[in-house]
Amino acid sequence: MAKSSKPDKTKAGKTKPAKPLTPAASPAPGSAAPSIDIGISPADRKKIAEGLSRFLADSYTLYLKTHNFHWNVTGPMFNALHVMFETQYTEQWTALDEIAERIRALGFNAPGSYAEFVRLSSIPEEPGLSDAADWREMVRQLVVGNEAVCRTARKVLDQADDVDDAPTEDLLTQRLQTHEKYAWMLRSLLQ
Repeated sequence: MAKSSKPDKTKAGKTKPAKPLTPAASPAPGSAAPSIDIGISPADRKKIAEGLSRFLADSYTLYLKTHNFHWNVTGPMFNALHVMFETQYTEQWTALDEIAERIRALGFNAPGSYAEFVRLSSIPEEPGLSDAADWREMVRQLVVGNEAVCRTARKVLDQADDVDDAPTEDLLTQRLQTHEKYAWMLRSLLQ
């Protein structure tokens, strides 16, 4: 990722909006490595990498929320949800690496810090320790989170389809199937 972008302070102390960050390209200028030539223009690769960065941030935030809920679920649904959440966060963890590696294959750095994920994600973090949600609210939040991941995936899938980026399309199609299934399974617990 390009260097961090914090809001600028004006002389009056007011904050200007931060400039959007874009993924740093690889190989770096002046590198001995050949430039990337995979049949997708640099501009299109950058646009897809930016979308995948938002998708990675949503996916990581959902992973973290699912893992948090696995640890902190209580109540009559404890056993079923504890096991279900573990199955989901374990699968999600593996997928994070695939998403980040696709960004790298496109020639850009993947976001990898909490600050970047918070800035890029459309999913709010869970407060955590002192304000744990009950099991129904946990399930509701995971339904909403899985659906948010799906919406982000669809946007990037459209971009990848426009430039015939089949590997990104395949990755996102697989993730859509998984997250739509998770949303359905979780929603069923609340009906």
